[in-house]
Amino acid sequence: MNLPDTVPNDLPRSEEAPAPDDADKPHPLHRRLKSFVKRGGRTTEGQARAFSELGPLYLVPYKPEPLDLTAAFGGRAGATVLEIGFGMGEATAHIATVLPETNFFCCEVHEPGVGALLKRIGEQSLSNIRICAHDAVDVLDHMLQPGTLAGVHVFFPDPWHKKRHNKRRLIQPEFVTKLAQHLRSGGYIHCATDWQPYAEQMLEVLSGEPLLRNTAEGYAPKPDYRPLTKFENRGIKLGHGVWDLVFERKA
Repeated sequence: MNLPDTVPNDLPRSEEAPAPDDADKPHPLHRRLKSFVKRGGRTTEGQARAFSELGPLYLVPYKPEPLDLTAAFGGRAGATVLEIGFGMGEATAHIATVLPETNFFCCEVHEPGVGALLKRIGEQSLSNIRICAHDAVDVLDHMLQPGTLAGVHVFFPDPWHKKRHNKRRLIQPEFVTKLAQHLRSGGYIHCATDWQPYAEQMLEVLSGEPLLRNTAEGYAPKPDYRPLTKFENRGIKLGHGVWDLVFERKA
């Protein structure tokens, strides 16, 4: 199967069990030098067709130079939200539907997930999504300008349950500072997790960032735009909790 050049051939190990000598290293997105390996998962025929037919329209190739967001969205001016790690794109497509005036610039390196979201874009005629199949840190450092984002979504990142693996979690002080610097005044960061220890760490890290303020006393009510996924509904029925955190960039 031939995929467009904008789709990476090597994918980071952000959601795989670490090798013994890799267990104590930080999250791959926080490394300046990263190793990449093939991720598991099969691209379906429908996803491959979406790559071929829709990839040229909705995939933004990574380039280490400032990106003209209006041009990337085909001349659509408006608020832009960065989504990091959208999985199979179910929530992304839903949010893009209920917030049609907002542009969603989405980073995901998992090929089947990228293909699945492209397929949803075609099926639902969504014009307000663009995908960059690349490391979000590089995108923030080289493509997106500080003070330009209206929001950032990080939904259900890998919790890295074992304590010795906690440093591999995505939400860390340095990364949150980077996100906050890219927000415009009043812009927001919305994180969600179903793992309470990670929720506690998220709350501590986000609260410790001087550029941000919490929009709630602690955890936030789930914003209406974020849907309940099948996985989340199943967890709720089993008594599992889900924690949302919404912080705003101070003026």
